[in-house]
Amino acid sequence: MPTITTDDGQTLFYTSDGKDGASAMVLSNSLGTTHAMWDAQVAALSRDYRLIRYDTRGHGGSSGPAGDYDLERLARDAINLLDALGLDRVVWCGLSLGGMIGQQLAISAPERLERLIVSNTGAFIGAPDFWNERIRTVQANGVAILADGLIERWFTPEFRDAQPDEVARIRAMLSDTPIDGYCGCCAAIRDMDLRPGIRSAKTPMLVIAGRRDPASPIEKSEEIVALAPDARLELLDTAHLSNIERPEDYTALVLAFVGGQ
Repeated sequence: MPTITTDDGQTLFYTSDGKDGASAMVLSNSLGTTHAMWDAQVAALSRDYRLIRYDTRGHGGSSGPAGDYDLERLARDAINLLDALGLDRVVWCGLSLGGMIGQQLAISAPERLERLIVSNTGAFIGAPDFWNERIRTVQANGVAILADGLIERWFTPEFRDAQPDEVARIRAMLSDTPIDGYCGCCAAIRDMDLRPGIRSAKTPMLVIAGRRDPASPIEKSEEIVALAPDARLELLDTAHLSNIERPEDYTALVLAFVGGQ
């Protein structure tokens, strides 16, 4: 199992597809999922890129301690990964929490990014009481207690009806998320405010939003575009996990953007 060790002794699981000498693209997962949420993108994106997928701290095959995390720590994990793999500059594509990590990188380590794709995400979520209650619930009952409610927010009713096997796969991924990792990342989202920094983030940015996303409404994406100096918005007819619900359309947007179109 390929892993790297972070500067604070944690392990991050990653996968690598495509040619080693090609330009690199990193895919970063959402809260409560793993690198496998990107399975539908691998074939197309690895044709021209060395495609790196990894599990965020405390998710999937990556370790994570108990306690609160913050976006700066999650971004340092990403830098540790790039350093370990010898990657100076990458295209970063992240969804939800992965998009927040990407924004933090654009603020704190812009020299490591060529382009940035953030989807179904925000620069500021707020509502600390909401996140504190979620942390308490998960600490008492495990992540699986959230599955029914989150699946309804992550996918439209039409997709849930048409793709029950895929929904079941993602539900299992969510339910298996370690309590410490899930709660630690909840704290990172609760405490973040990327709005001041994103104003000066000059990395070319594509923001993808789902028209029917209740978890990260379009207004959150519009705020990023209004603040960032070089960002544009594209909409898909999806709920929260847009890359899974409309994989071909999502991948086409990414390829068009990285091709400079």
